[in-house]
Amino acid sequence: MGNDLDAPLTAAAAALWRAYVAHLPADHPHQTARVTAFAFGDSAALADELAALVVAGKKRATASLPVQFESESVAPPAAGEVSIVMRGDGTPVGIIETTDIRLVPFGEVDAEFAATEGEGDGSLAYWREAHTDFFGRVVARLGGRLDAATPVHCERFRLLCCGDGRPLDAVR
Repeated sequence: MGNDLDAPLTAAAAALWRAYVAHLPADHPHQTARVTAFAFGDSAALADELAALVVAGKKRATASLPVQFESESVAPPAAGEVSIVMRGDGTPVGIIETTDIRLVPFGEVDAEFAATEGEGDGSLAYWREAHTDFFGRVVARLGGRLDAATPVHCERFRLLCCGDGRPLDAVR
């Protein structure tokens, strides 16, 4: 997660955003969209790994805990929101748009969602192990615990553009 919705964009992120919207029609809704920037995960190495999966088209979903948003006093993601994905060092790598959000108990996250998240071997077993570790760190830091009933924000997104800012459907 690591999404700081109130932080201003870095110069590099703002440049990617300007390049992206420059390729859009004047009446496109993203021309006036509020954009945010974030890095996935809780370390620079994990952010780099997950950003690479997004750019490769393998990662089209992510999961987070409501307690993360509550602890940071930010609203949870919503369909239609646009974000710049950053590497661990703050380098922007692409822009995504949230397409769907579902609140699901941890124990009910399914294999299809795990595969869409695109991490590891794409299996539900891998997803559960990796997210038990990651969410375990999150809830431990915040004084909670993780169990099968813990709610999870299951977010799906689409990649809009990579490095040069050109919308992907414009280059295909």
